[in-house]
This record gives sequence, C-alpha cells and structure tokens, in this order.
Amino acid sequence: MIDISESVMQFLLALIVVGPLIGAVAALLPAPPGLRGTSPGQAVLRHGVTVTGAILIATIVLALGFDHDQPSKMQATTDISWIAALDVRIHLGIDGISLPLLVLTALLTFLCALYSYFKQRHQRLTPQATGPSPKGFVALLLVLESGTLATFAVLDLVLFFLAFEMVLIPMYFLIARWGGSEGVTGGRQAAAWKFILYTLLGSVVMLLGLLLIGLNAGTFDMVALATDNGRGLSTSVQLIAVLAIGLGLAVKTPMWPLHSWLPDAHTAAPTVGSVLLAGVLLKMGTYGFVRIILPIAPDGMRTFAPYLAAFAVVGIIYGSLACLALAKRGAGGDLKRLIAYSSVGHMGFVLLGIATMTPTGVNGALFANIAHGLITGLLFFLVGAVKERYGSADLDTLAGATGAVLYGRAPRLGGLLAFAAVASLGLPGLAGFWGEMLAMFGAFNPAEGLSRPAFLTFMVIAGFGTLLTAAYLLIVVRRVCMGAQPQEAPQGAPQGASRAGAPEPARFTDVQTYEFAAWTPLVALTVLAGLWPAVLLGLTDPAVQKLLAGGKS
Repeated sequence: MIDISESVMQFLLALIVVGPLIGAVAALLPAPPGLRGTSPGQAVLRHGVTVTGAILIATIVLALGFDHDQPSKMQATTDISWIAALDVRIHLGIDGISLPLLVLTALLTFLCALYSYFKQRHQRLTPQATGPSPKGFVALLLVLESGTLATFAVLDLVLFFLAFEMVLIPMYFLIARWGGSEGVTGGRQAAAWKFILYTLLGSVVMLLGLLLIGLNAGTFDMVALATDNGRGLSTSVQLIAVLAIGLGLAVKTPMWPLHSWLPDAHTAAPTVGSVLLAGVLLKMGTYGFVRIILPIAPDGMRTFAPYLAAFAVVGIIYGSLACLALAKRGAGGDLKRLIAYSSVGHMGFVLLGIATMTPTGVNGALFANIAHGLITGLLFFLVGAVKERYGSADLDTLAGATGAVLYGRAPRLGGLLAFAAVASLGLPGLAGFWGEMLAMFGAFNPAEGLSRPAFLTFMVIAGFGTLLTAAYLLIVVRRVCMGAQPQEAPQGAPQGASRAGAPEPARFTDVQTYEFAAWTPLVALTVLAGLWPAVLLGLTDPAVQKLLAGGKS
C-alpha cells in the first residue's frame, strides 16, 4: 500500500462523492466541436467513460492509501457543520465495511459506461432502446453513481437519507425511458412506477425512524451513535426505530414479501440499469442494517432478529422456487426475470447473516454483498448479450425444442454464462461460496439472547435453499448453453426457422472485444475473492468486531 496524507485522502473521498455530480452537469452541456467524434451522442458517452474512469482511479488510489492495519478506524474523514440547529453535519469517512462497497460501485459504473460507449459504436441503437438523449442517459448514470457512493461514505443520518433517496429518480428514468417492455405487465412505465412507489413509501417510514433516533439521542452523527451503542435510547424507542428503519431498508434490499417491485424493474430495465440495480443499489439496504441498526439500536435489533431471519429464509426458498418455475419448459420464463428472483434468494442469505448478530454472520453478509454484486452484475451483462443476439430473453423462445446451443454457436459466451451460473450457485473456490457459508455458520451459533434452536432451523432451511439454487441454475445452463445444433430450415419455412424449433439469428456473433473488456474484471474478481477471501475478510472483520462491540476495538 502507499502512504498518502490525511488531507489528500479527505480530498479523494470528497471528489469521489461529488465528482460524478459535476460530470452529470457537464454531460448536459454542448460538447466542444473537436471532441464530438462522429456524433454528439458518441462524445457524451465518451464523457461518461472518462468521468467514471476518473472516479474509479480515485477510488483505487483511496483504497491503496487506506491504512489496512487499522480497518476498524474511520479514515479520510471530513466533519463540517451544515445545519447547526439540528446538529446535522457533512460527515464523510470510510472503514473496512464501506471501502469494498465504494470500490464495487465505482467499478460497476465504469464498466457500464464503457459497455454503453462501445456498444453504441458497434451497433446503431434505436431511440426506443437508448432513449431520446444520450446526454440524459449519461447524466442519470452519473447522478446514480454519486448517490450510491455517498450512501456508503456519509456518517450522518440525515445525509444518509438524502443520499439513499438520490438514486431513486435516476433509476426511475433509466427504467421508464431506456428500458424495454417485453415480459412486463403494463410495460416499462408500470415497472418504473412500481419501483418508485415501493421505495418512496419505504423511505418515508425510514425517515421517521431516523428522526426518532436523532432527536432522542441529541445527534445524527452515526459514529457517536454507534459508540453509544443504544445506551442513550430507551428500549421502546429502539423497537420503534428498528421497525421503521428496517422496513425502509427491507424494501430496498429487497426482503420477502416486500420484493415484488424487483422482478418487473429488472425485466424492464436496460442491461446497464439491471447491472447497477443488482450490483450496488440492493446493497444500500443491507449496508443500512449493518451501519445503522446493528450498532445504534442493538436491543431493538435483538428483538426483531428472529423475525428478520425467518423472512430471510422464506425469501431464499421463495426466490429459488420462483426461479425453478420460470426455468421449466413451457413456463414462458424470462431470463432477466429469473435472475431478478435469484437476487431475492441471494439477498436472503445476506439478511440471515445480519440477523445472527455475530461477527461470523455479519462478515458473511458483507462478503455475500460483494460477491452478489460481482456475479449478478456479470449475469445481467451476459443475459443482455444473449437477448441482443436472439432478440428475446424468453427461455422457451431461446431454447426451442432442444436448447439454445450457446456452446456451439458462441462458445465463449456460453462458457461465461456457465461460469457465472456456477459462481452464483456457490461453487467452492468462487466468490459466491464464502458469504453463504459464513451466514449459515453464524446461524449455527447466533448471538447471546437469540434462540439457537430457531436459528438452527433457519440454517437448515437456508441449506436446502442452496440445493434449489443449484437446481434452477443448472437447468438454465442446460437449456441455454446445450442442445442439438440447428439444422437448415426446410424449403418454404419462414426465414430464421430451423427443424430444431429454436430461433436462428441471421447474424450470430460470439463475445466482442468491448464485451470482454467489460466482463473480464468481474470474472477475475469472482475468482480472486473465491480463492483468497482473506483479502476482503481482513478488511471487514476488525470493523465488524468494533461495530458489534459498541465502537470499542
């Protein structure tokens, strides 16, 4: 690691949070003639790559300058009074819990910008696919990045709420104007409205809980509140706060049964919208559980922990059964919708780990957060690529009578899809394994005061969920990647038809260079995190130990 002064670290963190906002404003301005390239649209997409690339570089430098010997200590901190009457402060800082999420967000946003730019160069996209204005697309992408990064960097409850809400409008417009309507009841507009209404209603309830804590404790400072560890809050205040804040966070996670906005949102969203929604936006909810509820209201959390764990394991089973139903032949299941339901199950493991209130379980939850961001982000990239090539993500349309034969038509694409699938089902040696295993280990021996028989039951149910996960993902791989090579269409048959019944695209290409560039980092990090989990756990464990101990290292 490198030695960087605290003032430079402070500047880097502030730049990471504010930089995308400045870039969003610049994206709306006319491009200078010399930078336009072949079109103004190409220029603004290149601007998006430049800004997100600069933010990624700043984030990597921040990570290199981070003191890895003291990951439990808040670093790069800025603390400035903002609203003195309420003691609301512009308080920024990072520790071993928030740093990996910052890096994940910066990486995924850059890869999405890179993918969008080169895709536009390789394929002329229709207005219906890209929306009326590349300027609007890039500006929304950058505002979304700023809000997500701010959520993981702020240390004030009011600022956390503002950052938490900041991402809603950009994602609404990405779904409503740049998304598709295939497989969505009511179309992309309905999916966008469902997303915004669910999350806004949850946020209103969450705001009441945050205000209740701040006004009763006399401060909105998350570090001071975590250090106090709930001693300044009565049990009744903690119970109400955990219920209110937990509901708001559970909607964003999403926890069963508050998940119903997610499948439509993912199915309608453009590829990069799905990548960011699954890769980083869902992490904001679980991060709030770890950063706010666990250390600030531990007594209230202890009361609700068994219920949270119960909802989590129901979500694991429900998500897996929904995926199995969609994967069946004749069910008309949409691949994007299936991956969305898989997220409900995977985030159930994260919530189960948090509900154990143990270092093992919480570390597993944080690890599963990062693993899910890498693997599901890659899956949505791949499903988007399959949909572009076939013109549909409907499994029955893709597979036809015998299978979509990706291994034969596009072996690299088929191999990557199979890799992402086995990583998602938790194959040992890949990132998806460690988080789920640690979450179940935490359930095997939960925190003092929690019912061990209940959590052992939850652990067994979660273990059964892993078998269901393997089942539906292997079915998807078999139907999409395997099958008989299509024969030539008989004379008089419609163009594009084959004897096997599967669609035969007029021009079918394997993985393009720009797709390799966008997907390779996710593959490499999935393998690295699976083979060397200590890289991530070495950051999170000291910070989690301190958080659960009430700010004491």
